[in-house]
Amino acid sequence: MLIDTHCHLDFSDFDADREAVVTRALAAEVDHIVIPSVTVDNLQRVIDLCASSPCFHPALGLHPCFPHDTDAALNTLAQALEVNKVVAIGEIGLDFRPGQIEAEVQQPLFEQQLQLARQYDLPVLLHVVRAHDQVLKLLRRYQLPRAGIVHAFSGSEQQAREYAKLGFKLGIGGAISYERAQKLRRLAAELPLEWLVLETDAPDMPLESHRGKPNEPARVAGVAALIAALRGLSIEEVARKTSVTAQQLLRLPAY
Repeated sequence: MLIDTHCHLDFSDFDADREAVVTRALAAEVDHIVIPSVTVDNLQRVIDLCASSPCFHPALGLHPCFPHDTDAALNTLAQALEVNKVVAIGEIGLDFRPGQIEAEVQQPLFEQQLQLARQYDLPVLLHVVRAHDQVLKLLRRYQLPRAGIVHAFSGSEQQAREYAKLGFKLGIGGAISYERAQKLRRLAAELPLEWLVLETDAPDMPLESHRGKPNEPARVAGVAALIAALRGLSIEEVARKTSVTAQQLLRLPAY
């Protein structure tokens, strides 16, 4: 029983073999897949795909690395939230890498989506790169009633603990399979298991053993196996605890 809390299954990368990808996920006991949007252009695609299976769950949001007509996009997002049942607002956040959209454009978009999360009583799926302190400051200000998940967590132990104080969970994916990711591997081994949830970010962020190939939701089982090995636990224990955490946070159907 596994949950992939972050998978872009609607992306065109899967158009040729989406049915086979889903079949492999189910065979790997991945029972729930959360599918976040990134722009207004794929909001409806995410909604329609999630309507096709009780295993799929939509999250709707505007990603910081994509250009948006901000006012129109936020209005479209709010309308979609009004009429669709979703599990979270996401993928949203801040990305301060060189070459990304200007911070003064990203931050208002992020803050307005935090306001939507408060308005609709929804958790958030956060994309945070080189901006953890700024995001934490905003989360303290907005005090979301249902917190959320820090997707592909890449911060420090102290930042992880600050997120946990706010009720946030840390999304762990294929990055822990790379030998160079020593800090992340240590955190996955030592932080309370109740703080962690599993993800793939498919079709991106493949495990090292699948480098150069599109990622897919079945490989969340490989992430669980890596965490289990790092912690000296059974895969079943990691799967059970991370799935219960994700289920409760996102209000997914009970097993």
